[in-house]
Amino acid sequence: MKILIIEDEEKLAKGLKEGLEKEGFTADFVLDGEAGQRRIELYHKDYDLVILDLMLPKKDGLTVLKNIRKQNITIPTLVLTVKDTTYDIVSGLEGGADDYLTKPFSFKEFFARIRALLRRPPKSLSVELKVRDLTLNTVTKKVFRNGKEILLTSKEFSLLECLIRHSNQVMSREQILFNLWGFDFDSFSNVVDAHIKNLRKKIDYDHQEKLLETVRGIGYRLKG
Repeated sequence: MKILIIEDEEKLAKGLKEGLEKEGFTADFVLDGEAGQRRIELYHKDYDLVILDLMLPKKDGLTVLKNIRKQNITIPTLVLTVKDTTYDIVSGLEGGADDYLTKPFSFKEFFARIRALLRRPPKSLSVELKVRDLTLNTVTKKVFRNGKEILLTSKEFSLLECLIRHSNQVMSREQILFNLWGFDFDSFSNVVDAHIKNLRKKIDYDHQEKLLETVRGIGYRLKG
């Protein structure tokens, strides 16, 4: 799951990003409203959730929210604000926010709100994903092939989930990097190839039918 943080307090933005990544999410952050709106407009299909501060430089969060909703961008949005009056809360929710959290807040509450938003229909995603005889459960974090459990690292699990959700589609190294490591990762790194190699050993090694394909010069595909 990939999350965009729009927060002008850089220390807080980095802290939220690190906390989310420890919980198995992928996260990016930007530090002003204009950059945030532009990122959402260009890449909203690649994100599962936006964390949006209301008090932002260049363009305030409520304006960003109203602008993206006018464009029918329905990505779930959790608003962060130091304001806690009924008027401010109502304004945020009427502007298109899905939920709000007043600063300061605990990480426990923060993660609880995020998980609740990600479970909401119609944006909630399937708990169990299946391709051929390969099954992945996003809640238990367990993977099985032909009934036998496969033990994966956190990043291998995220990589496999990404590939299953795009089964039969060729995903480039750049797309995988963006989805799993974020914008600030070195695009010349061989980290994707290394993780693909390890993942292939675990899901294909003992099976006659190979599911994970390399499409030369383009990227990788999981056969659906």
